[in-house]
Amino acid sequence: MSDKATLEVNGEKHEFPIVVGTEKEVAIDIKTLRSVTGGVTTIDAGYKNTGSCESEITFLDGEKGILRYRGYSIEELAEKADFLEVAYLLIFGELPTKEQHDKFHADIKSKSVVDDDVRKIIDAFPKTAHPMGVLSSLTSALTAFNPSSVNVDSEADMYNSVVKILGKFPVLVAWTMRKKQGLPLDYGSNSLGYVENVLKMMFKQPNEDYVQNKIIVDALDKLLILHADHEQNCSTSTVRIVGSSHAGLFASLSAGISALWGPLHGGANQAVLEMLEAIKEDGGDTKKYMAKAKDKNDPFRLMGFGHRVYKNFDPRAKIIKKAADEVLADLGVEDPILEIAKGLEQEALNDPYFVKRKLYPNVDFYSGIIYRAMGIPTDMFTVMFALGRLPGWIAQWREMRLRKEPIGRPRQLYVGETFRAFKTIDKR
Repeated sequence: MSDKATLEVNGEKHEFPIVVGTEKEVAIDIKTLRSVTGGVTTIDAGYKNTGSCESEITFLDGEKGILRYRGYSIEELAEKADFLEVAYLLIFGELPTKEQHDKFHADIKSKSVVDDDVRKIIDAFPKTAHPMGVLSSLTSALTAFNPSSVNVDSEADMYNSVVKILGKFPVLVAWTMRKKQGLPLDYGSNSLGYVENVLKMMFKQPNEDYVQNKIIVDALDKLLILHADHEQNCSTSTVRIVGSSHAGLFASLSAGISALWGPLHGGANQAVLEMLEAIKEDGGDTKKYMAKAKDKNDPFRLMGFGHRVYKNFDPRAKIIKKAADEVLADLGVEDPILEIAKGLEQEALNDPYFVKRKLYPNVDFYSGIIYRAMGIPTDMFTVMFALGRLPGWIAQWREMRLRKEPIGRPRQLYVGETFRAFKTIDKR
C-alpha cells in the first residue's frame, strides 16, 4: 500500500499521508486539506467516516464482532476481571496488580462522601424529573464543591480526580433512584466491594438489612464492564470535544451524560422496555410484532435488535445473554414483560429474515431485561449505563488532555442565502 493518498480538486492533485493503526486500520490524514486546496473541506454527516483522534483505549471491529479494551478481549475481561480492574485498565493503561487494585478501591472509598448540600439540590427536583437529567445536573454541581481545576500534568492531581468521581458517582446514581422512590438517601458501606455497595445504596430498605445476591452482583459487574467503553460514540465524543476546550472533568462528564440520554444512544435499553410494555398493552402477540418489524410500510421499529456498528453480532450480547438467563432463573420472576422479551428473542434467533440480516438481540435488549428483573425502574436504565461508561469517559478525557489535542471545531458547508442588502422594517 502506498503511504500517500492523492486527491484531485479543480485539476490540481494533492497528496495526503496515509496513517495505519496497530490493528491495520487505514486513515487518510487530511488536516492540511483546507490550506493546500484553498478552502476545500469534507462533508461527513454524523462523522461516520471521520476519525476525530488517535486513541490507545478501545479497538472495535464491527464487521468481525471484536471489542477489546487496551488489547484485552471483552470476553476475557467479562469472565476474569472485576469492574474496578477494568476501570483501572481503561484509565491508566494496564491491569492493576493486587496492591494497586486494593489501593485504588481504598482511595475510591475514601473519596465517596458527597457534600451534604448536594441533598438540597436533589430536594429541589420534583419526583417526576427524569433520572438522567438529575444525574447530569448533580455531576455538574460537583464542580461547585470541588472548584480547583485538574492539573493534567500532575499524576497525583489526575489520580485524585479519578478516584473522587469514581467514589461519588455511584452515590449520585443511588440517590437519584431513591429520591424518585421517596426513600432516605444512603451512603452505603466501606466494608463492601464497589458493585456490592452500589446495590446496597440503591436497594436497602430503611427497616431491613440488605442481603447480597451473588448472581445479581456478578450480572451487574459484567454489565458495567460491557458498557465501560465503546470507542468514539456520541457521548464519548461529546466528553472529548467539551474537554478539548479545557472544561473540567466533571463538566465534561455531565455533557457526556446528557448525550447518553438520547434514545438513539444510551436510552436504547429504556426504549426496549417501553416497546415491550406497548406490546403487552396490545395483547402480547410477539408474532404479530415480528411481522410488523418485517413490513417496510409499517412504522413500527423493533428496539434492541441489530447494531449500527456491529454488522455481524454484538460480542457483548453473547456474554450478557448468559447472565440474563442466570438472573431470571435465580429470581424466578414471573413477569409478562419478560415473557414477551423471551418470545421476541426466540423468534428473532430462528426467523430467517432476522438471521439473514444478522438482526440479533443486542446488549441493550439483554441489559433492559436484567435491570427490570433486578427491580430497577425503566427510567433508571440509562443511569446504570452511565455508571458503567464512567471509566471510559474518564479515560478518553484524560487521553485527550495528555495528548494536548486542539479544541474541537468542525467545519460546515454553508447552503443558506447569499449576500442580501438590509431593508428597514417599513420596506419589508
